[in-house]
Amino acid sequence: MIDHVSLQVADLERAGAFYDAVLRPLGLVRMVERPGTIGFGKRYPELWLNLRAGGVTATSDPGAHVALRAPSEDAVRELHATALAHGGRDAGAPGPRVASMTTYFGAFVLDPDGNKLEAVNFARPA
Repeated sequence: MIDHVSLQVADLERAGAFYDAVLRPLGLVRMVERPGTIGFGKRYPELWLNLRAGGVTATSDPGAHVALRAPSEDAVRELHATALAHGGRDAGAPGPRVASMTTYFGAFVLDPDGNKLEAVNFARPA
C-alpha cells in the first residue's frame, strides 16, 4: 500500500549521516543523493530525507511516526543505541510491545529534526 515515506530535515548533511548509521542495522542504505534529497532503501528508495531549511523541529512528540521492520530484536536494540549515539533522542526504549492485534519487540527514537521512528520486530512462531 505505501510505496515510500519522506521526512523533512533542516540540515541534509547532518540528517544523511544520522540515517546512514541508524538504518544500517535494518539493511537500508543510501541509494540516491540529489540536491536537497537523499533516498534510502534495499532495492529502491523507500525512505527519503528532504531538505526544508527553516522548517519547524518537533519537540517531544510530532504526533506521527514511521515504523520500520527490523530483522531481529538485536537490530531493534542496535538502531536505538546507534540513534542515541548519533544525536537522536529516546522516545521508547527497546522492549516488548502490545499492539491491537499482536505483540512485537520495538523501540522509538526521535531524529535530530524531531521525526519519530520506530524499529519493530515481529517474533516468528516456534
